Amino acid sequence: MKRRERRNWSDDEKHVICAQTRLPGVSVAQVARRYDVNANQVFNWLKDQKFASSPDDEDMELFLPVEFIESTSADPDNTRDPGEIVVELACGHRLKIRGSYSPDALAALIRKLTP
Repeated sequence: MKRRERRNWSDDEKHVICAQTRLPGVSVAQVARRYDVNANQVFNWLKDQKFASSPDDEDMELFLPVEFIESTSADPDNTRDPGEIVVELACGHRLKIRGSYSPDALAALIRKLTP
Protein backbone atom coordinates (compact mmCIF):
# COMPACT_ATOMS: atom_id res chain seq x y z
CA MET A 1 0.00 0.00 0.00
CA LYS A 2 1.38 3.37 -1.02
CA ARG A 3 1.77 6.02 1.67
CA ARG A 4 0.18 9.40 1.08
CA GLU A 5 2.48 12.32 0.63
CA ARG A 6 2.64 14.71 3.53
CA ARG A 7 0.71 17.91 2.85
CA ASN A 8 2.15 21.25 3.94
CA TRP A 9 -0.65 23.64 4.82
CA SER A 10 0.00 27.37 4.58
CA ASP A 11 -0.92 29.59 7.53
CA ASP A 12 -3.73 31.10 5.45
CA GLU A 13 -5.19 27.65 4.74
CA LYS A 14 -4.94 26.70 8.41
CA HIS A 15 -6.69 29.93 9.39
CA VAL A 16 -9.57 29.25 6.96
CA ILE A 17 -9.95 25.67 8.20
CA CYS A 18 -9.89 26.71 11.86
CA ALA A 19 -12.39 29.52 11.24
CA GLN A 20 -14.86 27.08 9.69
CA THR A 21 -14.79 24.92 12.84
CA ARG A 22 -16.18 27.88 14.80
CA LEU A 23 -19.36 28.16 12.73
CA PRO A 24 -22.52 27.12 14.58
CA GLY A 25 -23.50 23.51 13.99
CA VAL A 26 -20.21 22.56 12.32
CA SER A 27 -17.91 19.97 13.88
CA VAL A 28 -14.15 19.73 13.61
CA ALA A 29 -14.57 16.27 12.08
CA GLN A 30 -16.81 17.65 9.30
CA VAL A 31 -14.30 20.34 8.40
CA ALA A 32 -11.39 17.89 8.58
CA ARG A 33 -13.14 15.51 6.16
CA ARG A 34 -13.91 18.39 3.79
CA TYR A 35 -10.20 19.22 3.54
CA ASP A 36 -8.94 15.62 3.84
CA VAL A 37 -6.92 16.36 6.97
CA ASN A 38 -6.86 14.42 10.24
CA ALA A 39 -9.20 15.92 12.86
CA ASN A 40 -6.47 15.66 15.49
CA GLN A 41 -4.29 17.90 13.34
CA VAL A 42 -7.06 20.51 13.17
CA PHE A 43 -7.43 20.36 16.97
CA ASN A 44 -3.69 21.06 17.24
CA TRP A 45 -4.02 24.07 14.94
CA LEU A 46 -6.93 25.36 17.03
CA LYS A 47 -4.65 25.49 20.09
CA ASP A 48 -2.24 27.83 18.26
CA GLN A 49 -2.93 31.54 18.86
CA LYS A 50 -1.95 32.32 15.23
CA PHE A 51 -5.18 30.69 14.13
CA ALA A 52 -7.45 32.22 16.77
CA SER A 53 -10.67 33.76 15.51
CA SER A 54 -10.64 37.27 14.08
CA PRO A 55 -13.37 39.75 13.07
CA ASP A 56 -12.84 38.70 9.43
CA ASP A 57 -14.14 35.22 10.30
CA GLU A 58 -17.68 36.59 10.33
CA ASP A 59 -17.48 37.10 6.55
CA MET A 60 -16.54 33.42 6.07
CA GLU A 61 -18.55 31.40 3.57
CA LEU A 62 -21.17 29.13 5.08
CA PHE A 63 -21.59 25.50 4.15
CA LEU A 64 -25.18 24.33 4.15
CA PRO A 65 -26.23 20.69 4.10
CA VAL A 66 -27.95 19.92 0.82
CA GLU A 67 -29.81 16.73 -0.05
CA PHE A 68 -30.86 15.91 -3.62
CA ILE A 69 -34.04 13.88 -3.88
CA GLU A 70 -35.88 12.51 -6.85
CA SER A 71 -39.09 14.27 -7.80
CA THR A 72 -42.26 12.42 -6.87
CA SER A 73 -45.60 12.51 -8.62
CA ALA A 74 -47.40 13.44 -5.37
CA ASP A 75 -48.51 17.05 -5.01
CA PRO A 76 -45.84 18.66 -2.80
CA ASP A 77 -48.30 21.21 -1.37
CA ASN A 78 -50.44 18.45 0.20
CA THR A 79 -47.46 16.82 1.92
CA ARG A 80 -45.88 19.99 3.27
CA ASP A 81 -44.90 19.99 6.94
CA PRO A 82 -45.98 23.22 8.70
CA GLY A 83 -42.37 23.62 9.93
CA GLU A 84 -40.90 23.85 6.43
CA ILE A 85 -40.78 26.24 3.51
CA VAL A 86 -40.56 25.36 -0.17
CA VAL A 87 -38.78 27.65 -2.62
CA GLU A 88 -39.42 27.21 -6.36
CA LEU A 89 -36.40 28.40 -8.36
CA ALA A 90 -36.61 29.87 -11.83
CA CYS A 91 -34.52 26.99 -13.20
CA GLY A 92 -37.25 24.52 -12.20
CA HIS A 93 -35.60 23.18 -9.05
CA ARG A 94 -37.35 23.18 -5.70
CA LEU A 95 -35.71 23.78 -2.32
CA LYS A 96 -37.41 22.37 0.75
CA ILE A 97 -36.10 23.84 4.02
CA ARG A 98 -36.95 22.18 7.33
CA GLY A 99 -36.14 23.49 10.80
CA SER A 100 -34.15 26.58 11.63
CA TYR A 101 -32.06 28.32 9.00
CA SER A 102 -30.17 31.53 8.43
CA PRO A 103 -32.15 33.80 6.07
CA ASP A 104 -28.90 35.36 4.84
CA ALA A 105 -27.34 31.96 4.11
CA LEU A 106 -30.53 30.83 2.35
CA ALA A 107 -30.58 33.99 0.22
CA ALA A 108 -26.92 33.45 -0.71
CA LEU A 109 -27.65 29.82 -1.65
CA ILE A 110 -30.59 30.85 -3.84
CA ARG A 111 -28.45 33.48 -5.60
CA LYS A 112 -25.80 30.83 -6.33
CA LEU A 113 -28.34 28.32 -7.64
CA THR A 114 -30.30 30.75 -9.80
CA PRO A 115 -28.83 31.40 -13.26
